[in-house]
Amino acid sequence: MMIQTGLEIFLNQSENYKNRKIGLIVNQTSVTRYFQYSWHVMRKHGLQIRRIFSPEHGLFGTEQDQVAVVKQPDVERNVVSLYGNSQESLIPDEALLNDIDLIIFDIQDVGSRYYTYVNTMALFMKAIDKKNIEMMILDRPNPLGGNSVEGPMLDKGFESFVGIVPVPIRHGLTPGELALLYRDVEKIDIDLTVIKMDGWKRNMVYPETGLPWIPPSPNMPTVETTYVYPGMCLFEGLNVSEGRGTTTPFQLFGAPFIEPYSLIKFLETIHLEGIIFRLQYFQPTFHKYKNKAINGLFLHVTDIKRFKPFRTGVALTKCLYELYRKKLAFLKDTYEFNNTHPAFDLLTGNSHIREMILKGTAFDEIENSWQNAENTFASKKKEYHLYEG
Repeated sequence: MMIQTGLEIFLNQSENYKNRKIGLIVNQTSVTRYFQYSWHVMRKHGLQIRRIFSPEHGLFGTEQDQVAVVKQPDVERNVVSLYGNSQESLIPDEALLNDIDLIIFDIQDVGSRYYTYVNTMALFMKAIDKKNIEMMILDRPNPLGGNSVEGPMLDKGFESFVGIVPVPIRHGLTPGELALLYRDVEKIDIDLTVIKMDGWKRNMVYPETGLPWIPPSPNMPTVETTYVYPGMCLFEGLNVSEGRGTTTPFQLFGAPFIEPYSLIKFLETIHLEGIIFRLQYFQPTFHKYKNKAINGLFLHVTDIKRFKPFRTGVALTKCLYELYRKKLAFLKDTYEFNNTHPAFDLLTGNSHIREMILKGTAFDEIENSWQNAENTFASKKKEYHLYEG
């Protein structure tokens, strides 16, 4: 049975909001079960949509990652991008808020701290702190479920657009629950409302919701992509292709210096559950190693309940370093407006994991470094649970 999203619950009570001056934070995932865009339906219901704010990738997900200039579609007026060429572009100009008294966030998240849409939500919350503007989250499922927690917390000083809300890599919360947590942690003085889903259980992964999958960004084409993303996004910080420029990003990776058979054999020394690796040769059409045939592996998730994507991503990085330490590099270019730390550190939320890999620390010890944080957060997050199961 298909669950009802926060959007559909909201539309059933839209009569209550006809006198509100509304701003929307939405993209192509903001649809009803009949694939109607929320802003179209809201207008049909007589609601006053003053402005639409779009996140990274644009209103329809047309732009690739870290593209500063987002071209807004001609079919929609009053669309403002919350992603540009500087940190300041992530925050709405105050003049754009003067004619709004209700901001509605309705975007499908993927359940990982790196994914920037909930970070856009968090920054917007801070932007309306102490203002007479209500923030409403139309809740949607966490595709990875609402129980599993994985990875380290975000250390002070490592905040960036891929790490704003202080949670582990895999947090097991919905956007609405994340908003409640962030309001408390940052002591933000806003009127926050979460419109809950009906029928969602914490133990559900996305296919069990009955909802259609709308790719939330250009490199998140399938639900299966979300399964591996919390680990394979780490490769954005390496000179290894994370599969951008192919039809299966994050599900495969590669570089000219990788010898797949040797890597698979080395991986056998680390017991990784719920995953099978298959050697793969591929040629990205853009991004790293554009138009070059490279060697790598494809990840086949065989058991999503047992699979630990972040653990797998760190294990792969450790193995690659042990095999190719003279060729593997941790990238140091500006990443998501931040040049203070290497991208790998911004993604993990600390420098410890990279430093332990470089020192040759045993994988078990590396993994133990985030266990306490995992356990503490798994207990703490229950304060913000809006759903059972």
